[in-house]
Parts: sequence; C-alpha cells; structure tokens
Amino acid sequence: MEAPEGEGRTFMQVISEKYSPENFPYRRGPGMGVVVPTGHQGSPMKDRLNLPSMLVLNGCGISNAGDEAEIAAFCAHVVELDLSHNKLQDWHEISKIVANIPNLDFLNLSSNPLSDAVLEPESAEAFSRLRRLVLNNTQVSWDIVHTLMREMPELEELFLCLNEYNTVTASTTACPSLRLLHITDNNLQDWSEVRKFGSMFPSLDTFVLANNNLGSILDSGDNLRRLFPNLRSVNLHNSGLSRWEDIENLNFLPKLKEVRLQGIPLLQTYTNTERRSLMIAQLPSVTCLNGSVVTGGEREDAERFFIRYHLDYPKEELPHRYHCLVTKYGKLAPLAEIDLRPRCHAKVEVHCEDRVEQVSIRLDQTVAELKKQLRTVVQLSTSNMRLYYIDKDMCSAFGPEEMKYSTRALHSYSIRDGDEILVVPKTK
Repeated sequence: MEAPEGEGRTFMQVISEKYSPENFPYRRGPGMGVVVPTGHQGSPMKDRLNLPSMLVLNGCGISNAGDEAEIAAFCAHVVELDLSHNKLQDWHEISKIVANIPNLDFLNLSSNPLSDAVLEPESAEAFSRLRRLVLNNTQVSWDIVHTLMREMPELEELFLCLNEYNTVTASTTACPSLRLLHITDNNLQDWSEVRKFGSMFPSLDTFVLANNNLGSILDSGDNLRRLFPNLRSVNLHNSGLSRWEDIENLNFLPKLKEVRLQGIPLLQTYTNTERRSLMIAQLPSVTCLNGSVVTGGEREDAERFFIRYHLDYPKEELPHRYHCLVTKYGKLAPLAEIDLRPRCHAKVEVHCEDRVEQVSIRLDQTVAELKKQLRTVVQLSTSNMRLYYIDKDMCSAFGPEEMKYSTRALHSYSIRDGDEILVVPKTK
C-alpha cells in the first residue's frame, strides 16, 4: 500500500496513520470504531481504525487512492471529506476514493493541482451522490465543471473561488438542483459573463460574488426576473459598482431579501449613516442589509431621510425612487433646525513637532482609524503616535485631552472646525 518513491502518499496510508488507535484513541459505543476486515495479508494497519463520519485530511501529501477495497471497508459511514491542500492531480484517483464512500455528501478538493487534469465521463459518475462540492483554488476549467454538473443531479452547493476566472463558459445543460454558488475572488468584470449563471442554475438561492470587479448590472427588468427568479441572497462586496442604477436593478429580482454591498466605489463618498439609509431606501424589499436586519422603523426613517437628502437636487436628476417615496410620505420639510445628529466632518489643525497641517477628518470614524489617516501627514506609524485633542475654546481651562481609546468614535469628543490634534511620537 506504500506509494512509490516520489509519488506522494495514498488516501488509505494517511487514514491508517492519522486514525490509528495510538493517534485517535478508541471510544466505546456504537459506531465509534471500524473493524479491519480479515483477508488483507500484510496490511500495515492496526486491528482497529476509529474513523469519524467527517474526515479532515488536508495537507497530508495525498496523491492517489490506494486500495479501493480498504476504502470501501473503512469509509462506508463517512459523509464529509476534506482533501484540500493535497497533491491530487488525477481525477481518476479522486473518483476511486469517492466511488468507494457511498454516503459521501460533502467533498473539499481546494488547492489541489487540478488545472491540467482530464475528467472522463465515466470517472465523473462517481460524484453523482454529492450535494456539496468545493473546488476553490484548483483552476479547474469550465469544461470540467460542466462534466461534473451533468453527473451530479443532487448538487446543491458549489464553491469555485480563487480560480482566476475572467469569463464564464455557459453549459448546455442546466443544473436545477443548485441553491448556493460561491465564486468569490475571481475576475468577473462584465455582467454579460455573470448573467450566464442564471440559465445554468435556475434555482439559485444564494449567490456569493464578492471580491470580483463586476462593473455594472446591465440588464432589463424582464431579463433579471427570468434569469434569477429564485435568488434570495446576493453578496457583491468589493465589486466595482459605481452607479445607483445598478442598485435599483436589484429590485427586479423577485425574491431578493438579503444583500451585502460593502466596499463598492458608489458608496465611498458617503458617511456610514448615509450609506445604510440610502441603500435601505433604494431596496424596499430587502430585509437584511450587510448582515443586519432592517426593522420597520429603520426603513421608515431611511425613506424619509432619502426624500430630504434629495430636496435640493434638480428635477431632472431626481432618482425614480424619490418620486415613489414622495407619493408615500409627501414632500417633507427639511429638518436642519432640529437635526441633533453629530457632525460628519471637521477641519482641524494637526500639529506634530514643528509641522502644522490643515486636515479634514470624518467624525464617524474611531481614534484607530484617525491614526491610519494621519500616517502620511506626520510620517509616523500608528503604533508610534499618541494623539491629543485640543478644544480651541476650552484649552486654557482644561488643556489637551489624550485620545487613549482606539475604539472611541471621534464625534464623542465634540470636535469642531478649528480645533487641534496634537501628534506626539512615543518615546522609546
């Protein structure tokens, strides 16, 4: 059962070592041990292996299956198998492992060198019972993905992250069972590529597309409804969306309830409060935004905020959503005279040794975030600076106040235009 020199280790060899009684002590009770079958002369395994139903064999140097009869004997009860970060580069060897684990539900093949591996249809048949498959950082081709999909009628979750995809090859055969697709950290920039997933996965419920550079969502409302009729959750973190029209287009997805949309260019110029309020107002059917539930009261506040935010806009620049909300609430008067929210920005003087700089700071950030902003101004690392706040009106009475707590929000200091921030290098 030992692998030939230079060919890595076998699946069964790793199991026999990791789950031997010495390394994985036997616990009495039903199903806690697996008896070694008789008739395997010369087997290096012990009298008993204690295999759990979830096998984690990541980073073990596995390159081939080993004895198939022994896999079948020991792994009949296994339902989850993690083979990530191994040396598997032959789909035939992987299929021999999977074919002999009849109850396997979940398989993780992440970070195995499969970019050049060929998958024959007869080998793909071994994957027919899987419901969850992880192929992150394998650089598998779309042809391989489609071959697997055709043989996996129960596939519900598919992970294709970190595979350097910049295009999508559509399959001629749909996969109606798939509910969740993770395809983060690729380079899918064009909506014309992303929309192909709609016809491939008509039952898609959760679509995680974070850390791609998707530039827009260009499609008609009818097409979006047709392509993604069941999409309930979408993650577009760190995409390239830069137009409110792209956000409005999400409303055409008939079942959409959860959206994650942080780190996009469109929102960079807004404060945290403005971002959330404007997004909630633009997405009337979404009940969870960036992981936080949208309450009824928060929605009403956001929609009223949206109307007031656009009061001074030229008529031709008013978004469609503005007119919908005016129909609902009427034209609201400004609240400037009773707005008690803390200010969002302040222009302060930053003093460091002999240097003085005028700096505009956001007041909704923390002391730690302010330090990061000031790094280039004062040429000090964040770990080497102490900050003091100087109130221009109260300095003579109270003196500088050290900004000790990294998580404290700046608006709690009541900073105003003309106040000073003193930066002092820490003494070594």
